[in-house]
Amino acid sequence: MRVRRLPTANQYQTRLRWIILTVGLALGLLALWFWLFSASAQGQAYSIPTSGAAGDTNQFAVQFVGSIGGSADAVALSGARAYLGEGAALTILDVSNPALPARLARVPLPDLVRDIQVVGSLAYVADRESGLQIIDVGDPANPALISRHNTPGYAQSVQVVGGLAYVADYDDLQIIDVSDPANPFSRGSLATPGDAIDVQVVGSLAYVADASAGLQVIDVGNPASPTLSGNFDTPGEARSVQVVGSLAYVADRSGGGLQIIDVSNPLSPTLRGNFDTPGDARSVQVVGSLAYVADEFAGLQIVDVSNPASPTLSGNFNTPGYARSVQVVGSLAYVGDGRSGLQVIAVTDPASPTLRGSYEPPGAARGVQVVGSLAYVADDAGGLRLVNISMPTAPTLSGKYDTPGQAVGVQVVGNLAYVADYLGGLQIIDVSDPLSPTLRGRHSPKAMSVQVVGNLAYVAAGNNGLHIVDVSDPANPMLRGSLETPGDDAFDVQVVGSLAYVADYDGGLQIIDVSNPLSPTLRGGLETPGDALDVQVVGHLAYVADQYGGLQIADVSNPVSPTLLGHFDTGANARGVQVAGNLAYVANAWAGLQIIDVSAPLSPTLRGVYDTPGNAYGTQVEGSLVYVADWNGGLQILRVVAYRVFLPLTMR
Repeated sequence: MRVRRLPTANQYQTRLRWIILTVGLALGLLALWFWLFSASAQGQAYSIPTSGAAGDTNQFAVQFVGSIGGSADAVALSGARAYLGEGAALTILDVSNPALPARLARVPLPDLVRDIQVVGSLAYVADRESGLQIIDVGDPANPALISRHNTPGYAQSVQVVGGLAYVADYDDLQIIDVSDPANPFSRGSLATPGDAIDVQVVGSLAYVADASAGLQVIDVGNPASPTLSGNFDTPGEARSVQVVGSLAYVADRSGGGLQIIDVSNPLSPTLRGNFDTPGDARSVQVVGSLAYVADEFAGLQIVDVSNPASPTLSGNFNTPGYARSVQVVGSLAYVGDGRSGLQVIAVTDPASPTLRGSYEPPGAARGVQVVGSLAYVADDAGGLRLVNISMPTAPTLSGKYDTPGQAVGVQVVGNLAYVADYLGGLQIIDVSDPLSPTLRGRHSPKAMSVQVVGNLAYVAAGNNGLHIVDVSDPANPMLRGSLETPGDDAFDVQVVGSLAYVADYDGGLQIIDVSNPLSPTLRGGLETPGDALDVQVVGHLAYVADQYGGLQIADVSNPVSPTLLGHFDTGANARGVQVAGNLAYVANAWAGLQIIDVSAPLSPTLRGVYDTPGNAYGTQVEGSLVYVADWNGGLQILRVVAYRVFLPLTMR
């Protein structure tokens, strides 16, 4: 008879320890997964770094908090509501009074909005890399996301017919079953030879504006297996299409203007006529005998197409931004005007359209400074925008001042905002009343960046180098001194004591003695591998955003001979940097925000990443919040949260 040996006490303890450890690790991983999922559900997705400082297991998750502004590239109308693609959000506006569009709600989305169609109480949004978003807008003040369907490409346009959504998905045409909006699923697809940008469905045919491949006509009678019927190669890049009767009207960017194509025989479309618009035709809508063309920098063009073989110009309206989409309802044309938001234009007299109203949030954020409950946004061609951030989850526009140039940087001191306005020079704006900022003074040379110390404004003046401007009388700023730097463009400046540190593009980092403002002198310089765009000095270290050179860290304890200590390859285009404690927050253009541990300057390491929807140009850190000037993504407000990865104890 075999005797079964019982485990010893030590063996019991060992097994128990392993069980406890295994269960503990499983619960810990489950908790971490749940926390990350919950965080990402609050807004956009983020990625978690896999490396950290040596011996340290702290990492950072970055969560979406709120946003405002961004490029207005899409607009749709339904009743007295306008649905605007505002950067990475769907904004719902009350346009019952066209002169004063009022924001009702804003739904943040993962990516930049490319197209919108409203059917009944649902808004279908083509959301670029995040596919199709379906939003319940039955209560316009409280919209709610119902579902999303991740298309394989970049969703550019959507049209819903019956229970099917047809999505121009860049690489192909996607057909999605939305009969149950809460559970969309793919029905079929067809790859197109070009880049599918827009789609319109008429009967069993889908007409696709296919960029360089022109117009594609696709038979979608069997949604599971669409087939190509015919095509027409337009001379430019087909960006938009509308079919009326037997004619397809194509907005044909890059030289093609408006193309009018006879599609009475879908197998063999033929050209009927064309009109060369002065800009870049981006979108078209035909109402009666008139075609309304969103013509980018040339604004809105109104073309008489009563004779398709010989269309003629009826009138035009030069919008302040870049006209990218248009929808006409009654006597009003609603134009998604890129950086300039929504423009409402009266077209009662097509020969003489006039502005009725507008909604203009920040459209192209290039720089930001936060003071108290206000964020001051340098908004490129939109000038200075003042944003109320007392509720970071729902920032609102307080006031604005349209500068003459392109606002690329801002510093606020007291009641004055000093705006680097590129070719508009230095603009000094009184912001004591945030609702109504007013101009106090200006200084004409080029301005890329500005720092004010006492009564002096130090201006990175592009190819003019460094300018030192006396602003003791803001109404009459005067040049005190200047120094031409060796690089092509002085992009940024920071002053510490008697030294000015200039990010000098291909001239790298330049260190200038400004102890005598009348006669600044060069003390030293450091050639960086990329193009220096931004600089911050902390102690004896200078942190340089070096474009394709990533983040460069230099020892400037000896200004005459600065030396490179370390660098971090950001993998994209480092445009701005702010250092807080041991962390450098890098605005990394299309790759968003990177958080880099610089506690060991010789070996900086990645600690966190957030892929913003636009192009990150600048950052400011305030407590646990990071404000990102995200160009066509507007102003993004993010929260940085630290968490610790617990490693298992060694078994003894």
